[in-house]
Amino acid sequence: MEYAGFGGLIILALNIWAIISIFGSSATTGSKVLWTLLVLVLPVIGFIIWLIAGPRSAAATV
Repeated sequence: MEYAGFGGLIILALNIWAIISIFGSSATTGSKVLWTLLVLVLPVIGFIIWLIAGPRSAAATV
């Protein structure tokens, strides 16, 4: 798939937000690495899967 223009910029921003949230979560290091790889390898589908089932940030659980 090829992403261009504004849509690609939105996907990039959402993936960066997801990765920051993954590393800010209380999940184990192995889980963080796997979630990050999923989001990087499958940008759109990985983001959607992370949004539904991924680890939440530590601030959300307080």
